[in-house]
Amino acid sequence: MEKLTYPLLCYPITEDAWLGLLVGTTYQVVEKDIKSVKNSLSDYLFRQYKKHDDYPYTNILQPKIRTLDIKVRPTYRDDNGQYPLPSIIKVPVTAVFGENDSGYYECYFPLLGENFFYYDQKQFKSLANHFATNILNQMNPDQINKLSLYANPVLDEVSLKVNHDRDFNWGDNSYQRDYSNLSRFAEKYPYSKAERKRISTFPEAAWEQEKLVDDISNRIATENSNILIVGESGTGKSSVLKQTFKKLNTRMKKQGGDLTFWRIMPQRITASSKYLGEWQEKCENIIQELQHANGILWVEDISRLMMIGGQGPEDSVASFFTSFLREGKLNLVGEVTPSQLESMRRMLPGFVENFRVVNLKELPEASIFNILDKFSAFSSQNLKIDIRKNAMELAYRLLLRYYPYEKFPGKAVRFLSGAINETRLNHKSEIDKKDIIAEFSKRTGLPSLFLRDDLKLDTKELNEWFNSRVIGQSDAIDKLCEVVKIYKAGLNNPHKPISTMLFAGPTGVGKTASARALADYFFGKGQKKTPLIRIDMSEFRYPGQITQLIGLGRNVGKLVKEIRERPFAVLLLDEVEKADPSIFDALLTVLDEGRLVDAYGRVTNFRNVIIIMTSNLGSSNRRSLGFTDTEEESVRYISAISKFFRPEFVNRIDNVVMFNSLNEDNIVEITKKELKELKEREGFAKNNIKLEFDRGVYDHLKKVGFDERYGARPLQRAIEDEVTSPLANWLLEHGNVRDCKVLIDYKDKLTISKQ
Repeated sequence: MEKLTYPLLCYPITEDAWLGLLVGTTYQVVEKDIKSVKNSLSDYLFRQYKKHDDYPYTNILQPKIRTLDIKVRPTYRDDNGQYPLPSIIKVPVTAVFGENDSGYYECYFPLLGENFFYYDQKQFKSLANHFATNILNQMNPDQINKLSLYANPVLDEVSLKVNHDRDFNWGDNSYQRDYSNLSRFAEKYPYSKAERKRISTFPEAAWEQEKLVDDISNRIATENSNILIVGESGTGKSSVLKQTFKKLNTRMKKQGGDLTFWRIMPQRITASSKYLGEWQEKCENIIQELQHANGILWVEDISRLMMIGGQGPEDSVASFFTSFLREGKLNLVGEVTPSQLESMRRMLPGFVENFRVVNLKELPEASIFNILDKFSAFSSQNLKIDIRKNAMELAYRLLLRYYPYEKFPGKAVRFLSGAINETRLNHKSEIDKKDIIAEFSKRTGLPSLFLRDDLKLDTKELNEWFNSRVIGQSDAIDKLCEVVKIYKAGLNNPHKPISTMLFAGPTGVGKTASARALADYFFGKGQKKTPLIRIDMSEFRYPGQITQLIGLGRNVGKLVKEIRERPFAVLLLDEVEKADPSIFDALLTVLDEGRLVDAYGRVTNFRNVIIIMTSNLGSSNRRSLGFTDTEEESVRYISAISKFFRPEFVNRIDNVVMFNSLNEDNIVEITKKELKELKEREGFAKNNIKLEFDRGVYDHLKKVGFDERYGARPLQRAIEDEVTSPLANWLLEHGNVRDCKVLIDYKDKLTISKQ
């Protein structure tokens, strides 16, 4: 017997009545108290189970409850228009959420009858607010008002005991329940129509691959083959497998066969194993149940089987499965990229030799557009959203250029699916070129300038933009502008990073500020996270620390993790010369090919990344402020760099950018820039306070905020200590100061006065 537990949400509706909602189902009941609610629902579940051999499926392992205050403006709607109420109100919406047994997370809104999935706990708050707001915006004021009447709920649970091993009868047909281990760790496939719709609104189709689907279906049905589909990311491996299983499922039903398919994620096999030998026992049970069910196991990310279980491939789950595959006691199907297949053959050849390899290449352009036309027709017919032809063509061109490391049709279908979801949220019925540009900017951070051929680059405006952010470095700014021009013209090498540069010069003269400015210009238009990835290379001084940077085995390093999360970014490797030399060797492939492949064949792409390395080589015993010979300074830095780095490393750098020492005028300009940013801070803006600084403030900050060794780097700290902190104290002492000018002066000390 197995005990199933369901979350129960109970609302007090009167002094002697409680409403109980069984989370994840449509079941609800009103009883005098919570105990009666639980008994009533528990009895009903048991009766349904005995009568129909069925029970609802809710798989939140440790449910939690949270009440969200959602701000909405209730609106009446009829055929003549919309009539919003005059004020915004807060509506309490109860969410029940937690991790499910698939390793994902799920959230239910019981009173709203809706739910959604998410993959990271950090996403909960923003996604819950987003979904709840969209649902409430579709409701009329009367419906919203009813929601506001519910008091704070209580989260409880209802349990049901089921027996997975007994036989049941449905009419005249003998039926055995789902197998306990398969049901726990895998999902039966194909999904039902309702389940498919719950997971995704988009079709699971292998358009233009019908012949390959037929071939794989025949191999599985007649040869009992283990299949490994090999293709680059986006070629449609998963779609081909899904269509194969559907075809075989239909074929077996017509022939009276009993072939079943089960989809599993490798990490679920070992996720809850606590003692030695436990995961092996699970695998044996799964294999035994598959034999009884005449089942085929579809392993997502099958190469991961070599990473779980033991310390390496030789004692992994893949190794454990190998003997069962040889003996014909286990049938597996999966998909891998060519680099993953190469790694699998190198590390565990005995496992791979049990599979029949099916190669899947990228389709020609005509076939890709046939697929996109069918996808567009599906969207129009089923989702009531039209994708204009020129919008689809624009999406194809942008993806072709900016995602060269992914293949069609996958990248196009994923992108258009995202655009459709955004269009539905905005209650629109058409996707045009503007929508494609907006969606692309949101995903990449790239401004319209790079995405639209009709927008011309204004070189004067470009120079002014960088000059307003980087002071006193005209030569360096010219180099930054060149990177922009090459990229705008589409002349950068698509098989390398956008650009690789080494910033050389003394400390505190604007190297980091330049990297930040370049990141904002290239990728600052849509991404939620900052597009600047900064890694202090002084943290990787020793040979063993290379694993912390790029990873080892199943462990992902800091560099790989950051680039996978933000593939469109500026990567700043600060003080690169302080890293161990072995790290320079590891970076050679990144600089040369724009990608990093780990031992398991997983690829991390750097081809939409600008790589900037900073170095202070050659600046020893030099001051950052002064009037030195620029040419002499450059020669010194170049000489130091050439002596320190190996030629093969330097030769892979596109540009060595020299940063000059700052003069006094530069320091004043930097001070003005920092104080201008201070004026725009939220505390002053929301109270309409205008700051004015006297010349004495600039002179004082120039003295205390500049250091001969560290350049202008201490300036921000000086502004916080000398100006921001006294301003904060003054504002607190003078109460609610607003709608005025405040003059800040410095003679012998800082003075603040209201104008």
